Amino acid sequence: MHDTQTNFAFQKKITFVILVLFVIKLIAWYYTNSVAILTDALEYTINVISGLIGLYSLYLSSLPKDKNHPYGHGKIEFLSASIEGTLMIVSSFVILYEALNNLKHPHTLQKLDYGIYLVGLTGIINYLVGYLSVKIGKKSNSLALVATGKHMQSDTYATLGVIVGLLLMYVTHIQWIDSLIAFIFAFIIIFSGYKILRASIAGIMDEADEELLEKMVHFCQTHRRENWIDLHHLRFIKYGGTLHLDCHLTIPWYFNIHEGHREVDELEKIVKNNFGNSVELMVHTDGCLDFSCKICDKKECPMRKHKFETAIEWTIENISRNTKHRME
Repeated sequence: MHDTQTNFAFQKKITFVILVLFVIKLIAWYYTNSVAILTDALEYTINVISGLIGLYSLYLSSLPKDKNHPYGHGKIEFLSASIEGTLMIVSSFVILYEALNNLKHPHTLQKLDYGIYLVGLTGIINYLVGYLSVKIGKKSNSLALVATGKHMQSDTYATLGVIVGLLLMYVTHIQWIDSLIAFIFAFIIIFSGYKILRASIAGIMDEADEELLEKMVHFCQTHRRENWIDLHHLRFIKYGGTLHLDCHLTIPWYFNIHEGHREVDELEKIVKNNFGNSVELMVHTDGCLDFSCKICDKKECPMRKHKFETAIEWTIENISRNTKHRME
């Protein structure tokens, strides 16, 4: 809950900054009449809309669970990011249209030096805020903040191109450079929007996060206890900034409820040490079977039926299966 409240507070600050920068970009366009600056400002209207959507999504994801949303409201962040990615792509086509129109009907440019100063200022602020947004978003597992931050950073690259183009036009007085800049950075924004859209759809569809699973499996293997004979049926679901982990843990069949609960607590502890309090762990304990003896290296087991032969190292493949581990 603390992470979601922090995310919401930071998104409010981002939204305010976005509104201020948008006004500055409009002022720069008014002074210069540059289509490159206009397209930069038009694209930034998407930031304004996305900032408001992101703010609302983080507000919803910060709400406590209820009977209709037992896993919380975190999925809204994926929807927010998908809208932002889509808007980025749409805005790119608007930029392409304006660039083509400028080639056919060139605008008279003026006061480029003012435009360079103002656009440069927005670029610096934009990148710094975007960097902080991505950093905080990754730390708190917030796709909405990461999407907003990456969007702002991609805007900065576009702004940098606009500045370079304005400098070239200021020196050479070649008008078509204005449209060329718009073309180049429209395609960059399309690519960034696609990546955000792809990540959000993966979250909505509960697509397996291979990197996250790899990290989880390695961490459990490294901190494995002798009473953890195997771990299987591992599943991840991500709701906003919260990871929900479900798995089956095989322990000695003769353990009582208290002993089994102790092993579950230990597993939960090491997972939280790595992923923080944004993880919810649901563990089902299974008792071992006779074939488990061959892969169990527990010392002084009073119920051993077979001699220990070899331990099976946990991998994404075998830890995700629905059955207990056994010798082939």
